Amino acid sequence: MTIAAILGGKGRDVVSIDGDRTVADAVSLLSSRRIGAVPVMSGGTVAGIFSERDVVYGLEREGAAALARKVSEVMTAPAITVGPGETVLGALALMTRRRIRHLPVVDGGTCIGFVSIGDLVKYRIERIESEAEAMRAYIQAV
Repeated sequence: MTIAAILGGKGRDVVSIDGDRTVADAVSLLSSRRIGAVPVMSGGTVAGIFSERDVVYGLEREGAAALARKVSEVMTAPAITVGPGETVLGALALMTRRRIRHLPVVDGGTCIGFVSIGDLVKYRIERIESEAEAMRAYIQAV
């Protein structure tokens, strides 16, 4: 199964932020949307990722002054992205290897979605449960 299928189920809405906004603005966005990260957009392309980790690291380094910094100054860049044709297992392997929890989905230079490790794990669990149920049904039918 591909990332495109995940987006088909969860939707392609992407909550993002501009790199010129402040960290305080980004924190407010994360909190109000109850999300852990957003792609940082610049000129229509993904310039980086801003996540809860960036907030924590900034606060540890600078204290409350970090909240006044621009998102582009503290984001994780460059962003690691995937295409819609990437397999779920391939994306999970990439996230594990790179120790990241969020991936912008980019097609032709345009961000068309955003997936989290939670989205991918949820999909894998649903597939495993579906396969197990199909096996049970097959065994009972024999």
